[in-house]
Amino acid sequence: MTVTAPDLRFGADGLAPAIVQDVADGTVLMLGWMDAEALDATIATGDVHFHSRSRDTLWRKGETSGNFLRLVDIATDCDADALLVTAEPTGPTGHRGTRTCVESSPAGSEGRVAFDGEGDPTARQGFATLETLWTTISARATDRPAGSYTAALLNGGVDATARKVAEEATEVVMAAKDDAAAESNAADRTATQHALAGEVGDLVYHALVLLAERGVPPSLVLDELRARAR
Repeated sequence: MTVTAPDLRFGADGLAPAIVQDVADGTVLMLGWMDAEALDATIATGDVHFHSRSRDTLWRKGETSGNFLRLVDIATDCDADALLVTAEPTGPTGHRGTRTCVESSPAGSEGRVAFDGEGDPTARQGFATLETLWTTISARATDRPAGSYTAALLNGGVDATARKVAEEATEVVMAAKDDAAAESNAADRTATQHALAGEVGDLVYHALVLLAERGVPPSLVLDELRARAR
């Protein structure tokens, strides 16, 4: 993929703010400043560069820590005086070892957040995939194409969609119990964990279809979760 330099209006100091988002899920990783040199270096090398205001020099993010930001895309805001940089981080972005520069370290982590550790609850999960899934479900709800399983469920109304959610929830419970049994027997859990993941995937999909059938956007669900977190 080729990324081209966007038309950008730099400030009187020759700088423009650059917000960096994680390509995996849109999480804001940091805010830096770019001048023309940093912008050109970012596009030319594929590694995100900034202008250091304290040192008044070009710097490549990760040049000391080794935690680079690999450029995916770059665009301006509607006023063309700020940049939105989409990147793939190779490690924690925060200088204290946190995933981002705008989140606190969890209690007991001593300032360090595991980034890609398998099974680590602080590792990124790629929830952006659910946005894509919801887009597809929404399109099926509008178009109702023939032969579409999603459209067939929606055509069945609330009874059909809700019944599938109940069925899938039961299968999640059964898969979880199978995995628990494997764990108690000290058996290889690869198959049971994948089976559980598959059943949870079916449940999430059917729950989203139920929301679409009821005309309830998932953002309302997220609002509820945010309210509970507070």
